[in-house]
Amino acid sequence: MNAQTPKRTYRFPHVGMRIAKSCIAVLLCYMVYLLRNRRGIVFYSQIAVLWCIQPYVDTSLKKGLQRAIGTLIGAFFGLAIVLFNYYALPLLFSPDALAAELLNYLLISLTIIPIIKTTLLLHQKDASYFSCVVFLSIVVNHIDKHPLLFVWNRICDTMIGIFIGILVNSFHLPHKKRCDLLFVSGLDDTLLTAQKKMPSYSKIELNQMLEDGLHFTISTIHTPAALIALTQEIQLRLPVIAMDGAVLYDIREKKYLRSYVISYTKVNELLKYFRYFDVHCFVNVITEDLLVTYHQELHNAAEKAIYNRLHSSPYRNYLRAPLPEGSNCIYLMAIERTEQIQALYEKLEETGYTEQLKILCYPSPDHPGFSYLKIYNKNAEKENMIKYLQATLQCTQTVTFGSVPGKYDYIIPADRPDQVVRYIKKLFMPLGIERGK
Repeated sequence: MNAQTPKRTYRFPHVGMRIAKSCIAVLLCYMVYLLRNRRGIVFYSQIAVLWCIQPYVDTSLKKGLQRAIGTLIGAFFGLAIVLFNYYALPLLFSPDALAAELLNYLLISLTIIPIIKTTLLLHQKDASYFSCVVFLSIVVNHIDKHPLLFVWNRICDTMIGIFIGILVNSFHLPHKKRCDLLFVSGLDDTLLTAQKKMPSYSKIELNQMLEDGLHFTISTIHTPAALIALTQEIQLRLPVIAMDGAVLYDIREKKYLRSYVISYTKVNELLKYFRYFDVHCFVNVITEDLLVTYHQELHNAAEKAIYNRLHSSPYRNYLRAPLPEGSNCIYLMAIERTEQIQALYEKLEETGYTEQLKILCYPSPDHPGFSYLKIYNKNAEKENMIKYLQATLQCTQTVTFGSVPGKYDYIIPADRPDQVVRYIKKLFMPLGIERGK
């Protein structure tokens, strides 16, 4: 596909499907209210319907059940208090007596205790709030001359709202599903904001499409450990491409499925040059599906800061020790003063290592005056892992998203990370009815 850069034009705030469904659901509550000859109080239906419009259908069902249980508990206790007020309280006090009013207030307040305890005994603590709300709406606002009818209408109002909410939230326009496409997105400056967060819209829509069979993965320079932390709210199903194409990692199974390594002999050759230029090096090795980082004494502030920030992660294993004999390496990483890194890089280039290996050299964005040097196997390319995934999944085409012009099918501006998921949705779920094969 040809690279496409979206045009920058002024955009009104996007009205998402959840907002639209909320609007439609509230209108449907009015329609049902009219069909019921204006019986009940439509407000209670609308409150329930808005509670049930959730990002995911299964969450909507859960919230609906929660609301229904809360309504029944609150209605039961509300009916008991209303009946007491109608039939027992007048026998004790004159209806206009202050004592009758105070006793009513005391009973209402004390009844909150058994309501909450009931929800806890039924293991429905999340329904406590709704039970109390329904109870108070009955005992504070009851205006019907028939207590049973009033309580029944409150239950009906809420159940109507729950039913409409779940029905509307479950509705989807007919779409085809392009399960023959493999979508691959970068992470930084592509899928994530500058604050390393994913927009709410992207999380919700992406998870829904993944549930529907979307073939989607992420390709990044980060290690799997960093990627897991950054994408923990996405239900990724495919292996991810990490370490700039050096490994293919299954997040769910926590396994390295494929990797390109540097031989132990080659690593030792390289380390001689690092020592000559007094550059410390982190050597990353996969041992039984664990990423172990071997290092020596840390010298500069930049590498100490990186170590202090990362070593406590449960997905990382730092070990101050020499590289074990015979161990193959995934990649070497150094961060040092730019002039030292540049001199080391030039020496590696002069001796032909830049032709034998994939060597990256670039300034550190977080530590001014320092630069990174990273060395990988020559075949450690994202494109190689993408081709492998595409063949494994038997996809006919791959669509890529990134921030570097000329390298990806779709170029994503740094300030519009939601564009990735919007493009995916258009391509994966075009409008139309999927015909049977």
